[in-house]
Amino acid sequence: MEIPVAPMVDLYPSIEPFERGMLPVGDGHEIYWEVCGNPRGKPALVLHGGPGSGSSSTVRRYFDPEAYRIVVFDQRNAGRSTPHASERTIDLATNTTAHLLSDIEQLRRYLGVERWLVLGGSWGSTLALAYAEAHPERVTELVLNSIATTTAREIEWITRGVGAFFPEAWSRLLDGVPPSERSGNLIDDYHRLLMHADPAVQDKAARDWCDWEMAIVAVRSDHTPHPRYLDPAFRLGFARLVTHYWRHRGWLAEDQLLHGVGRLAGIPGVLIHGRLDIGGPLVTPWQLAQHWPGSELVIVDTAGHDARDPGMAESIAAATDRFRRQGC
Repeated sequence: MEIPVAPMVDLYPSIEPFERGMLPVGDGHEIYWEVCGNPRGKPALVLHGGPGSGSSSTVRRYFDPEAYRIVVFDQRNAGRSTPHASERTIDLATNTTAHLLSDIEQLRRYLGVERWLVLGGSWGSTLALAYAEAHPERVTELVLNSIATTTAREIEWITRGVGAFFPEAWSRLLDGVPPSERSGNLIDDYHRLLMHADPAVQDKAARDWCDWEMAIVAVRSDHTPHPRYLDPAFRLGFARLVTHYWRHRGWLAEDQLLHGVGRLAGIPGVLIHGRLDIGGPLVTPWQLAQHWPGSELVIVDTAGHDARDPGMAESIAAATDRFRRQGC
């Protein structure tokens, strides 16, 4: 059901991890992880977006550090995990949704967690839903924001349909692929350029792709681009992973997560979404909420897709506050 936005709350103070490390998960991958907050607190896992964005220190501030044991990690080939997707000879064959779900379970067992609250935004909400539907016995609650389920329909919209609202930016995205090299599938074309042997070709494709990503979240006049896009290694790794996942539709059957939402019965969920999220229209979380007993849809009228937009971070923190005293 739809409920009013929770009262605004301040984010919690910045904190540092009390534990961190690298976990070998197979296939030559090591994932970076960290834990902060209360070592004896309620376990909570944060899944970053992208795919390929890497984790942010800001997410630690969504939780009461006295109440939660907060686990954050960088997904395969992203952030501080190795190898990074920007490396010249990178092979992404062992980076799929199934691999990430396995990594989450390996991390859970390594840290000795029985069950945890799972928070995910954007692609992280897709991964959180996939994890909860695969392992409902391991999830106490779900807090999702800027929700996506990575269907072919959503991918077509975000790479083509939404161009109706951003025609100049979409024209520049299309022009980034030479006419003679266009296959009719823009995501495949960009992925090919991003994996090209010439670093100059890679860098231009990464810039063009990230310019598009920045354009479609700028729905407010006071929006500023995220500073991470200034880093060439971030741009290349991010663009490679996004196109890698989108060209395979996240290795998910169409509407798989919506059809599997019945497996979440008994798991409370808060779905937080900006009404101005043009790239990820509100219909996706609305449909999930209709089919998920125990879920609540929080609509932030002043926000788009970016968690930095007014009302988003405060609503996420309010949701974790709601669950902080509930048992594991």
